[in-house]
Amino acid sequence: MPERDQTRINERIRVPEVRLIDDEGEQAGIMKIDDALKYAQERDLDLVEVAPEAKPPVCRILDYSKYKYEQAQKVKAAKKGQQQITIREIKFRPKIAEHDYATKRGHVMRFLLHKDKVKVTIMFRGREVTHPEQGRMILERLAIELAPIGQIDQRPNLDGRNMTMILSPTKEVLGDEITEFEPEDLSAEELEERLAARVEGRRRSAPEPSEEAPAEVEVEVQAEAEPAADGDGEAGGAEEAASGDGEQAPAAAEEPAAG
Repeated sequence: MPERDQTRINERIRVPEVRLIDDEGEQAGIMKIDDALKYAQERDLDLVEVAPEAKPPVCRILDYSKYKYEQAQKVKAAKKGQQQITIREIKFRPKIAEHDYATKRGHVMRFLLHKDKVKVTIMFRGREVTHPEQGRMILERLAIELAPIGQIDQRPNLDGRNMTMILSPTKEVLGDEITEFEPEDLSAEELEERLAARVEGRRRSAPEPSEEAPAEVEVEVQAEAEPAADGDGEAGGAEEAASGDGEQAPAAAEEPAAG
């Protein structure tokens, strides 16, 4: 239940006279309470008691609704400077399905936008702990996709069967610079859509939690002719390399010598 406002204004000020400060902040002197009320009403403002312990009490002429709003903003700003960040925890499995990953990422996103730190834990079971790279890839992917609103406080660290990483809100979130994301006003789906445009480039560059097959490399193989043993066998060796059947072409007949 909200605390009742104890400030006395207008007819709630029950003293015979007051020391008045006008709407310009200037001293107007000591006035009877009826005259002070009339002074405020003529200006469509309120008579507000600001120093009830003074003799006589000090009152100001002002718009009390506006004054209350400004005071509330000052209190809010003071609390923001003293705000303690809560650490939330979201747990993943190393072989998490894509749909479950997206759901849990939405939870992490919502906590960050509420200005909480998030401890992300990968839980290994059995022999899964022999493949810590699977958990590390999930954490690195998450950090890349949420980079606009979350920064790494603690890098992935394996402790026993759990690998943990801590994300904290970015200075843009803490400073309310990311105003298009209001987690209390949006559903999880709407929040996801708003952030998707901001993280799409980072998502594409994030490592997927699966190994890619090595790319095939084409190798061009060229047949080389074997060197001929002598001058007469040069043509035959070339034809043998080209045909590949291992048969040697017959030698050309010699012409009779001229008499």
